[in-house]
Amino acid sequence: MNFKIFSLSVLFTFCFFTNIFAQTANPQQYKYVFTVAKDGSGDFKYIQDAIDAMRVYPLMPIVLYIKNGVYNEKIDLPNTNTDVHFIGQSADSTIITFNDYSGRGKNTTFTSYTAKISGNRFIAENITFANAAGPVGQAVALHVDADQVVFKNCRFLGNQDTIFTGGEMSRQLFTDCYIEGTTDFIFGPATAVFTNCTIRCKANSFITAASTTKGKKFGYVFLNCKITADTSVKKLLLGRPWRANAKTVFMNCSLPKAIAPQGWHNWDNPQNEKTVFYAEYNNSGEGYSPSTRSAWTHQLTDKESKEYTLENILGINDKNFNIEISWYKFESKPFEWPGKGK
Repeated sequence: MNFKIFSLSVLFTFCFFTNIFAQTANPQQYKYVFTVAKDGSGDFKYIQDAIDAMRVYPLMPIVLYIKNGVYNEKIDLPNTNTDVHFIGQSADSTIITFNDYSGRGKNTTFTSYTAKISGNRFIAENITFANAAGPVGQAVALHVDADQVVFKNCRFLGNQDTIFTGGEMSRQLFTDCYIEGTTDFIFGPATAVFTNCTIRCKANSFITAASTTKGKKFGYVFLNCKITADTSVKKLLLGRPWRANAKTVFMNCSLPKAIAPQGWHNWDNPQNEKTVFYAEYNNSGEGYSPSTRSAWTHQLTDKESKEYTLENILGINDKNFNIEISWYKFESKPFEWPGKGK
């Protein structure tokens, strides 16, 4: 073999394996802090451009700082973009908005989103997710089908179908959030917990439409939430089953007068009454009326209520999974602008 060719071959092999080793053993060579700002002071002006620049399956968590501004764009964090943490400057002024809706072009409910989050172990803080299409039917602000997801101090603005909690085996936590909508505006199959949230109802309709997967113990759980209704709203139902095995529980929540005495709806199918699990515990407010609730729904006992802990709902009990069960005890981060290019 020609010596020059041999030398080049050896050099190529060395570089190839060195690069492979570096990708897995030297995480510092990649960028893990990104910034987005409409005023041009960040790495990017658009959130999707920052997402596209991130390393997939990162070796360390990635943080994206987003300055105040209205980001009129449709964003998609794919399932290959795991361990990403969005931190907005302020929930009221860091706004991601778009105006797609089902029936606009080829859009369906599930493609009408403003933001789609599919990367596992995602965290978002201090951000508004809005669908600005108006009362035109299904128009999703957030489509989230990732597992081990946390939204803290975020706002979700829309009308029908504001939040789609996708992913049959996904677990999601919404804490200290504001959510508004009209019909079925929290819907989907995921196991999702809403703690200390304010939920604003803007129409005579249904708050939730869970489609909990058969065999799962928990679906939607609302803990210490405040449910409010606009003055024009006179009849609200806590939930109806999008699928037969829907599970939804409201605990220690404040309910407005607009909640209908029966509380729940069977989606015009009496068979659903045999398979759903709808329950309440220790709620308060003018809308809490245990004695008038539909006979096929439940009032939890004190003993049953003790099962509704974050560890039980969101943790992993199968020892075959070597995953930290307390992912929901996430580390909140302040907004600290690291500067352009850092």
